[in-house]
Amino acid sequence: MATTMAGTVQQCVSLLRQVSLRGAPYVRCISSTCARQGKQPSSQPGDNLKEHSQMDYWKIPEEEGKPRRFISPEFFPPKHRPGRRSKLRDHLERQDMLKRRKVLNIPEFYVGSILAITMADPHAVGKKNRFVGICIKRSGLGLGATCLLRNVIDGLGTEICYEIYSPLIQKIEVLKLEKSVDDHLLYLRDALPQYCTVDPDMSPVKHSPNDPVPISDTKVRMKPRPWSRKWERFHLQGIDYSRVTLRPKDIKAAEDWKAPWRKEDFARKYAQPKDVLQQIRQELDEFEEEVERESAQKEMK
Repeated sequence: MATTMAGTVQQCVSLLRQVSLRGAPYVRCISSTCARQGKQPSSQPGDNLKEHSQMDYWKIPEEEGKPRRFISPEFFPPKHRPGRRSKLRDHLERQDMLKRRKVLNIPEFYVGSILAITMADPHAVGKKNRFVGICIKRSGLGLGATCLLRNVIDGLGTEICYEIYSPLIQKIEVLKLEKSVDDHLLYLRDALPQYCTVDPDMSPVKHSPNDPVPISDTKVRMKPRPWSRKWERFHLQGIDYSRVTLRPKDIKAAEDWKAPWRKEDFARKYAQPKDVLQQIRQELDEFEEEVERESAQKEMK
């Protein structure tokens, strides 16, 4: 029995070797093939969710006849696995998030906004540290939501990743509310320093809650290549490509990375569950009513 199985395995291995030598693409290992060619696979699972995690959030529709309302994206479950999560777990996690928001005011901000975050630091003067920077990435869900701030200090690019619901954070200030046209601004690492240099003593820019959020249309000028990533493959709108010299093979690779079939992906056209959206809005309404009630009781005392 063992001899027969060993012979069968050897036949399968020899057959696969013969087929692979003939150049059949469906039996080749994607990772080994790309490693030999020195490039990454053009189609990655989940449309590269690690770099474009913001694209995974649900698109929150606005309520008709009501003023614009912002709901932080970390309140919603991930879009690529809506049926594999426990609604009870998500509900309990949102309750913990709302309890944290009673202590810490987490304002509305987007990728491209300028923030000032004060965090407890036992080694700093005054036992706290304040960092001012532009938000270049916002990722994570639930209590694991994070934001990445970047600033150029003394000619050195500095980035700090903050956990929004961390008990060490004492204060979050929005110095300038603005929204980027791209899902992330990680390409600022390879851009000129002037686009991510923020004055630490910057005064807040006033913005009315009823006004629409301004969208930045700035085209960033990049440094000479090589870059940390091949940003031309991500088709970002915030890069000034008129000042970038691309070789013909770079243009061809960028065209290959477009993947037009993703526009017709049925998994991306699923309608978001209305029961989850209604439950989240109901929880937020109850939270705001409770906060108003507690503030009114404090004023009466």
